[in-house]
Amino acid sequence: MIGQDKLFSLFEKVVKGSKADETEVVFVGSNSGLTRFANSIIHQNVNEANAKILFRTVLGKKIGVASTNSLLLSDLKATLRNSFEIAKYQKENKHFPGLPEPKEYARVETYFPATAEFGPKDRARLVKKVFIRANKRKFTTAGAFATGDGEIAVFNTKGVRCYQPVTSASINIIAMSETSSGYSVGLSRKVEDIEVVSLADIAVEKAYVGKKPKPLAAGDYEVILEPAAVAALFEWINYIGFGSKGFNDKTSFLSDKIGQKLMDDAVTIYDDGNDPSAIAMPFDFEGVPKRKVYFIEKGIGKGVVFDRTSGNKAGVESTGHGLPANEQGQGAIGLNLIVEPGNKTREELIAGVKKGLLVTRFHYINGFIDTPKAVLTGMTRDGVYLIEEGQLKHGVKNLRFTDSMLRAFSHVIGISKDRQLIPSWWDSVGCIAAPNFHLSSFKFTGTTDF
Repeated sequence: MIGQDKLFSLFEKVVKGSKADETEVVFVGSNSGLTRFANSIIHQNVNEANAKILFRTVLGKKIGVASTNSLLLSDLKATLRNSFEIAKYQKENKHFPGLPEPKEYARVETYFPATAEFGPKDRARLVKKVFIRANKRKFTTAGAFATGDGEIAVFNTKGVRCYQPVTSASINIIAMSETSSGYSVGLSRKVEDIEVVSLADIAVEKAYVGKKPKPLAAGDYEVILEPAAVAALFEWINYIGFGSKGFNDKTSFLSDKIGQKLMDDAVTIYDDGNDPSAIAMPFDFEGVPKRKVYFIEKGIGKGVVFDRTSGNKAGVESTGHGLPANEQGQGAIGLNLIVEPGNKTREELIAGVKKGLLVTRFHYINGFIDTPKAVLTGMTRDGVYLIEEGQLKHGVKNLRFTDSMLRAFSHVIGISKDRQLIPSWWDSVGCIAAPNFHLSSFKFTGTTDF
């Protein structure tokens, strides 16, 4: 950890000679450790320390971006000059409103020393417990256990000084028999919150119940979607529908449909970077405080997230969801998705199914089929089970689904009161907090032989 005082002092020296009208520096530093395992053997342990420093220089409405991994003063100054030279040859961005002024942002605790100090021996000790639990049923396991810490800083010549230290820990476990697999996942900023033995037991039990899966015809089925499955769907929905680019380009299912009924009354989805029960991050990569933004509230389309440029284009203020300058062509994206829970237990949801399927998770999802209708296609993975009269009967061979998520989530029977934090590619600055869903209709369009 370098610390905010040293970082900001260094950036002051770098931008002192900047010829740009405005200059921004974004620092993302990380120290991450990863333990991978397969066939119930740890086969890889890696540690990476890295820093990325991103410069954005502004000349009127022209913007230049350059980056470096070096913190040497000479390298930083050279990168700043490169950014300035790039800006000179850019077209003007008429929607760019300039860099933000400083504002107050929420103080949330995101750094925990025990997680930062958790090393490879600590991870190996817990992974060994996974092997022991799986071996009781003669299963093998695969997965990864990651822990780390980092710091994010946003600095600009208009006075913005944002700094946040962070830690994160996550594990994913796949337990395998000769004919089945089961999956579990854990995520927290505090490594002690990840109950590795319990997660191992979940994955092993899923693999055990799913042994010798039976084929099932494609069709429209009642389903229980577990949190990992829900998160995989809404990760795509977020990308194609909850961001500013799709909204402004009229490709989002929310474009021209704010205030309309889109899903069941039970469905509420929002983004809240200040919620400490998830993976909080109180400001974006422009140094703008994050606001709570409702995408769907009681089934009604409410809005999307914006950064400063996309917000200015739409005639609204930034909601604090700007990405780093080199990724802002994608527009703003929510990184702290939270699905509001219901009032039932997972067991009560299962008990309410007459005949249907329980889905652990999805993969190979494609969300670019029909974005205005939020049509997704993908495959089940690591545990699909037939439910009859409220009882899990047996494993089912994997299925392909193709369905509109607006249609599917308009048929909600129940939602669990418990949520789980599911990691995604942005899990150091956010996640998806998802409950279990009971839907009366979900369209499976293809079968497999495995």
